[in-house]
Amino acid sequence: MTEVVNTAQAEAWNGYEGEHWASHADRYDGVNGGFNASVLDLVTRSDRVLDIGCGNGQLTRLAAARAASAMGVDLSGPMLTTARARSSSLTNITFEQGDAQIHPFPEGAFDLATSRFGVMFFADPVAAFTNIHRALRPGGRLAFLCMTALANTDLGRVFGAMAPYLPQPTGPDGSGPTSFADPSHTREVLTEAGFEEVQSTHVEADQIWGRDIPDATAFITDWGPVRHHLSQVDPDTAAQARRALTEALKPFAGPDAVKLRGQAWLVTGRRP
Repeated sequence: MTEVVNTAQAEAWNGYEGEHWASHADRYDGVNGGFNASVLDLVTRSDRVLDIGCGNGQLTRLAAARAASAMGVDLSGPMLTTARARSSSLTNITFEQGDAQIHPFPEGAFDLATSRFGVMFFADPVAAFTNIHRALRPGGRLAFLCMTALANTDLGRVFGAMAPYLPQPTGPDGSGPTSFADPSHTREVLTEAGFEEVQSTHVEADQIWGRDIPDATAFITDWGPVRHHLSQVDPDTAAQARRALTEALKPFAGPDAVKLRGQAWLVTGRRP
């Protein structure tokens, strides 16, 4: 991997967090994969696609099936191992490990830069999107998915049930995973990075969190941020948090799966 400036995220995604996502690739695709079409509908046959924060590579693979080529980049070695293994039959796809803030992308080499919830953790978002802007040809497009604010969402309700016992695993709205929850802020960042025609469009999709309530509870409590916060409290408090989570999931349990209705912004822009 080339030089990294986003060291905290590199440590997380090459440690437990990345290993958990890599070993549960299908589970995380069940959570996020419903949003794929929002981005894939923008891919054309002639596009050279750059997928930022590609993780286990599902969106990259699907883009490659529609485009001339696709390259995924991510900080996480464990997830890139999974991405490469799952893409071995494709001839028009590559993966590189790197920090999108400074990765030496070839200038003007891509027609479309995409991401599925992989751009919210930049230490310096303007620097990262300026670098991505440089990688696009003039007229090249940007299309990424990011989280909305958690307030008044199914996920906010579920996480909020644990709030009396644990900190919010995503942090306050507007930080961490919700760092682009405010479209005005997103527009400011992308405009400063050189993009034009910036728009944020609200999209929704079902997110499958487990086969049933025990399965979904186990998966969520094993997810890195929740697991970390559970380890910081006494056993009784941790048990109360798990019970609260279980109760909060009950309204979302169906005969085949626990489904939450996910909310996201589809952010688009263009390099002049």
